Amino acid sequence: MSNAVKKTISLPADLARQAEELALAEGKTLSRIIQDALRQAAIERRLHELRGMQAYWSRMARDKGILTESDLDRYLRA
Repeated sequence: MSNAVKKTISLPADLARQAEELALAEGKTLSRIIQDALRQAAIERRLHELRGMQAYWSRMARDKGILTESDLDRYLRA
């Protein structure tokens, strides 16, 4: 990890204790616990965005009467 950047963060005491306990329980460093949490947060944000896009396009399809793959095929061929 030669391109690591050191940052100072502040955590509420209870959250810091939980993070330290988790690091100890999982045999990881506190830095690794924070990195994992940030990566997971990014994944969850992208999944939320994806679900929003899926909902939007599902509504658009329903509004056009496209409910099945056959409906979609007919729509695209028209």
